[in-house]
Amino acid sequence: MKSTFPGAAPEVPVRDINEATAYYQDKLGFTLDWSGEDVGLAGVSKGDCRMFLASPEYRKGYGNVGPIVTWLNMESQEDVDELYRLWNASQAKLMSTPKPKPWGLYEFTAADLDGNLFRVFYDFATPQRARNALHRNAAGERRAPSETADAGVQR
Repeated sequence: MKSTFPGAAPEVPVRDINEATAYYQDKLGFTLDWSGEDVGLAGVSKGDCRMFLASPEYRKGYGNVGPIVTWLNMESQEDVDELYRLWNASQAKLMSTPKPKPWGLYEFTAADLDGNLFRVFYDFATPQRARNALHRNAAGERRAPSETADAGVQR
């Protein structure tokens, strides 16, 4: 078994496959990879991000309902800002503007037609935590695991 996982591909609950795929293409910039209206499932992607849009009929047998939250981990604050600008220009449903949060993320939230949310973020605190740990180690400081900068941080 490999020691790493591939990128996750969430199943996003939608009311109408055709409306959802149009929104994901026109407003969010995804590509429609395939659509099986008879099955009630469609695959969309953008770069390394893949998602499955699933109709109520498809989900009925599994019992999963929405809405869901999908976190999109961007490479930089500039990437977060650029995606916000693109989605704003396409008139996607934006729930907040990009802002730094006290928990170390720079983020904004957007929604699709069915209330599923996208938390688009850049984790600016983790590199800082790593630098702080290096400086502490270089200075010879010893801390108990419960005192480290990211103790208790959940992701």
